[in-house]
Amino acid sequence: MKQNNLIKLIFLIPFILILTGCWDLKGLDRQVFVIGIGLDVSDEKGKIDITYLIANPEVGTSFAGGGTEEDTVMTVTMRSPDFLSLRHSVNAAVAREISYDLLKVIVVSEELAKDEEFIRFLYSAEKDREIKRNTYLIVTKEKAAEFLSKNDPKFLTRPHKFYENMIQRGIEVGFIPNSELHHFFRVTEEDANLFLATYATTNIRQKEDEYRINEMDALAGDVRIEGETNSANFLGAAVFLEGMMIGTLTGVENRIVMLLHDASSITDILAPIPDPFHEDYELTVRIRKQHNTSVEMNVHDMPSKIHVTLPLTVDVLTDPSMENPVDNKKKVEKLRSTMEEFMETKIMALVEKSQKEFKAEPFGWSLYARKEFKTLKDYMEFDWMRTYPEMKIDVDVEIRFGQFGRQPKTPSYKGIRD
Repeated sequence: MKQNNLIKLIFLIPFILILTGCWDLKGLDRQVFVIGIGLDVSDEKGKIDITYLIANPEVGTSFAGGGTEEDTVMTVTMRSPDFLSLRHSVNAAVAREISYDLLKVIVVSEELAKDEEFIRFLYSAEKDREIKRNTYLIVTKEKAAEFLSKNDPKFLTRPHKFYENMIQRGIEVGFIPNSELHHFFRVTEEDANLFLATYATTNIRQKEDEYRINEMDALAGDVRIEGETNSANFLGAAVFLEGMMIGTLTGVENRIVMLLHDASSITDILAPIPDPFHEDYELTVRIRKQHNTSVEMNVHDMPSKIHVTLPLTVDVLTDPSMENPVDNKKKVEKLRSTMEEFMETKIMALVEKSQKEFKAEPFGWSLYARKEFKTLKDYMEFDWMRTYPEMKIDVDVEIRFGQFGRQPKTPSYKGIRD
């Protein structure tokens, strides 16, 4: 009998060990999920105003039922010296445990991002194990609390999916940078390059204001989109040097950075290009980068020199002047030279801006410079940050044409009108 009991006990031991892993399991009814954290300047030294954007875990699930009218999110703002202590302080108003499992974005007001003390507060995120390093950093024109409360996503009952989808798609088309926290910490600690964060706002230009309907040379808020759309614009980049915001890049400038930087996640670009055959029209082209950028350096001359070759594949999708260049070699070459010159002018304008205004670069060229030195000590003595603004830089764009639309040839305009 004792032997049978012993056998049963041995048989039950593995199941007992498995069950011990459930001791700290917590149900949804005991937690609320923070999907966004907002950081704003406060009038108290050593503290900031922190806003939690909290998702309702029951909205959009089968538990809520089809006829629920509960809010999808709520916002709570409190003053705190860091993220860590706030998680318990906010329980004075929220009856459940705060969880960062669904945290997608940390939103910072432009005012705080330009404060030299900002980096002290952001590094609290590095200490908290629950804040993932792939959380995105967003800089807003207005206060972060205002941005989080005014943003009203459409078509998505689960708001954490809005930020995830909006940012990922913006990165794919190049309108915003990949601004994950681990990139911020790495670039800041390297002390050699610029970090780019997503720029956003809910303060959209009104109808009576002057605005740009095209994304060319525009920032978030400059492009007014009519209709029942999302309340927020995500367009352009906030530029950080040594952990502090020093300027902005437009959506087009951010695209240029991502095209030049081989580590970017950009897939393809649809963009308007001046039509060389008719000054009143623009061609819509798809730009793809299928090969890495070629970067050649001479760091031993004074000034040092950088030569960049950017290979691109371009599909011409429209032909508003109806010139049908695909059938004419001279027209194809004219189209190629016009596009290359147009892109090189845009790129060099941004390079000059990085040298004169920012005094640093976001293209990742410092990584190529390290290869030119035998030791790390030699590279440190070269002092990339001091040397870059004086470098002589030139960029060549090499275009290879792909398709000219689904139907390459269109009727001539004169042939239709005559």
